[in-house]
Amino acid sequence: MSGIYIHIPFCKQACHYCDFHFSTQLGKKELMLQALCEEIRLRNDELGDAEVETIYFGGGTPSILENAEIELLIDQVYKNFKVVPKPEITLEANPDDLSKNRIVQLSKSPVNRLSIGIQSFYDEDLELMNRAHNADEAANCISEATKYFEDISIDLIYGIPGMDHDRWKSNIDKALAFGLPHISSYALTVEPRTALKKFIEQGKVAEVDDARAQEQFLLLVEILEANGFVNYEISNFGKPGFFSKNNTSYWQGKKYIGIGPSAHSFDGINRSWNVRNNNKYIKAIQAGELPSEKEKLTLTDRYNEYVMTGLRTIWGVSLEKVEAEYGADYLVHLNNHGKKFLDSGLLMLNDGKLTATQKGKFLVDGMASDLFILN
Repeated sequence: MSGIYIHIPFCKQACHYCDFHFSTQLGKKELMLQALCEEIRLRNDELGDAEVETIYFGGGTPSILENAEIELLIDQVYKNFKVVPKPEITLEANPDDLSKNRIVQLSKSPVNRLSIGIQSFYDEDLELMNRAHNADEAANCISEATKYFEDISIDLIYGIPGMDHDRWKSNIDKALAFGLPHISSYALTVEPRTALKKFIEQGKVAEVDDARAQEQFLLLVEILEANGFVNYEISNFGKPGFFSKNNTSYWQGKKYIGIGPSAHSFDGINRSWNVRNNNKYIKAIQAGELPSEKEKLTLTDRYNEYVMTGLRTIWGVSLEKVEAEYGADYLVHLNNHGKKFLDSGLLMLNDGKLTATQKGKFLVDGMASDLFILN
């Protein structure tokens, strides 16, 4: 099984914390759509006999597209790849794009999963992040979407400057009140070359408090698990039967093709990525060229990626798989360097699989880098 990711590089406005590739200039949207369709056609032999199980519209803001434009891209995938009978087709959407009429239209389209960028149910948080929607729009769009879609995920952000634990708990409670089957939640990170970084440097916004963010993460895990969610990946919580198939395929090392500027692809051995520039991307595709760079992953690269992704999930890092796929030396290294984390209660070993404990989840990325082997 494999997946198709389609990057829609447009947004109405720039969120202060975002460093993803996008443009607020929509003048070339038609040319971009033509290029995305053509890239799908140019790459139709890359998956061989593997069937497409997921189609994921990410961005940017995919809900900026009209329904007919979304369906055009889905049709192009069906024309060029083998698709399973009932694929998971996810559209990332912002609340300000999800009017009642739009939700009804989408429910009649092939899209069967919505991932809604709520981030917070409080206007002060949304204003700090420069989101295009307000708290009322956030609540109203979820209320409407649950009438027409069973499979809905929302994003929430914790560790926002000025957001105390009470407001964070209230955010979680508001989300739970809708009976949603999936919640993705991320710590606010300060990326280079973002407006948030600049505001913090100028003293206009307080520094992000990592200790507070960790406390809010643990609060999130405690509340959601008590309400029947499984924390199947550090940032993702799903009710049984509602884990994101798209995201799970990344963590389990399945093949996927990334379509669009800045999109990444993986074929099991090679990782490739498209140019992060809309004009260069369109020009290359118009000339019949793929505007991408490719990197062949070494055995050590693949081991490091497996450790990094495995520790973030409930499936963990299998000692048997490490030895079988990477060799005895890799297993020795993993055991030697993992011992201190087992002894300190940050990792646990069950049924031959290393997984993070509750205490260790927030520290997973740092632990993974300690378990890497440097080329």
